[in-house]
Amino acid sequence: MARNELHVLNALDLAKTQWYHFTAIIIAGMGFFTDAYDLFGISLVTKLLGRIYYYVPESPNPGTLPPNIAAAVNGVAFVGTLSGQLFFGWLGDKMGRKKVYGMTLMLMVICSIASGLSFGHTPNGVIATLCFFRFWLGFGIGGDYPLSATIMSEYANKKTRGAFIAAVFAMQGFGILAGGMVAIIIAAAFKSKFDAPPYNVDRAMSTVPQADYVWRIILMFGAMPAAMTYYWRMKMPETARYTALVAKNAKQAAADMSRVLQVEIEEEQSKVEEITNNGANNFGLFSHEFFRLHGLHLLGTTSCWFLLDIAFYSQNLFQKDIFSAINWIPKANTMSALDELYKIARAQTLIALCGTVPGYWFTVALIDVVGRFWIQLLGFIMMTAFMLGLAIPYHHWTTKGNHIGFIVMYAFTFFFANFGPNSTTFIVPAEIFPARLRSTCHGISAAAGKAGAIIGSFGFLYAAQNQDKSKADYGYPAGIGVRNSLFVLAACNLLGVFFTLLVPESKGKSLEEMSGEHEDESETSNRTVPV
Repeated sequence: MARNELHVLNALDLAKTQWYHFTAIIIAGMGFFTDAYDLFGISLVTKLLGRIYYYVPESPNPGTLPPNIAAAVNGVAFVGTLSGQLFFGWLGDKMGRKKVYGMTLMLMVICSIASGLSFGHTPNGVIATLCFFRFWLGFGIGGDYPLSATIMSEYANKKTRGAFIAAVFAMQGFGILAGGMVAIIIAAAFKSKFDAPPYNVDRAMSTVPQADYVWRIILMFGAMPAAMTYYWRMKMPETARYTALVAKNAKQAAADMSRVLQVEIEEEQSKVEEITNNGANNFGLFSHEFFRLHGLHLLGTTSCWFLLDIAFYSQNLFQKDIFSAINWIPKANTMSALDELYKIARAQTLIALCGTVPGYWFTVALIDVVGRFWIQLLGFIMMTAFMLGLAIPYHHWTTKGNHIGFIVMYAFTFFFANFGPNSTTFIVPAEIFPARLRSTCHGISAAAGKAGAIIGSFGFLYAAQNQDKSKADYGYPAGIGVRNSLFVLAACNLLGVFFTLLVPESKGKSLEEMSGEHEDESETSNRTVPV
């Protein structure tokens, strides 16, 4: 096959692992640390928000937010994230990855702080302000998905590219873990100072005024890691693939990568013009040529991410309710507000430590050995199996003394989500599409995932308005109970198995080999979709 490979891109593909690779992982990864902290941290404070602003003394679950309020607080950031993924994904292909990269980070920093400063004269006013800032927080987070994945894929060599992109995404695990640990520390500090016996009121009604500071501090802490990496993001040069293949500036691409790789790289402007002016490389996103070459790929990446996030975000956002349903955490009416926050944070931190974080790093270690396709397929299959293993004998697991077995199996679903589709759905869209459409297509795929997350947060929670409270499981959304919810999530994972068959394997191949950007028109017209 005729190839017109650029020297600068070949140098990147064959480069040995160097310090700049690790620097890029940390710079991009801290954005995902912040993303996970902000997106999942809200589930830790929703109970506290309910205790402070919507306390109903006669309720068996004091402080449970009304379903419409809970849906808004949990889901509004996902709506912002979806919007940001589409907008910044498109902008990253139009303006360049680096120019847009700093915008997303500053938006995250400002809105994290503003979320903690939410104001209002009434409970609904505070929640409305919080939702406003969390929408824009999500908008910034959304931009981080396509930009970080694209930047890392375009910086990495083809031998270890999967591991590098996975390492960026794996920082999510540390963000989830940090969210739990921060909540534990702050809850413990305030609990020991302000929430100690003797109580002036019934223990279950015990919500000290200082509790209003706790949720605000937890949310504002998310600004710190993002702010710390802003300077280094601005110091990163634009990726050579964007500079050469999209901006058509061979001189700048060679100069930037010569500095990064510390080798002399030849400037090849004539070859850049030949590649970029080739008719095979000029089709648009909505063209017949794109759908012929990459239409099934885009369907596969969007569908898998959509189905995965229905299950993944439902599990993460509502695990506190599941823990109560199986009696791992005491009922809310037996604890003070800060006691409840402390116990929820401790439980979620344990799950993250034992299941979530190891799953991410198993992917980092094995993705360039096993391949993306097989890891994603295995992940969906095992998640389906463990969900069914929890759902079918559900009443056995909720019997006193059996909840430890439930927790172990539940942790395994998180392990195989992260050593599986939660990682690979992020990696593959950054590898298989042309450079001029790469960020856009990744944004579309990620936005499909967030549409699934919205279904998992809004859909399941909002249906609680119509539930028969006398028969519903404790606090679990949708009125269909924990058991039936697990069956629904198992079905989503099973569908993910079939849509994985549309996703090509990119292990060991260059980005241009996957996208066909170095082929001429006759080769492109005869090319079959890679698998």
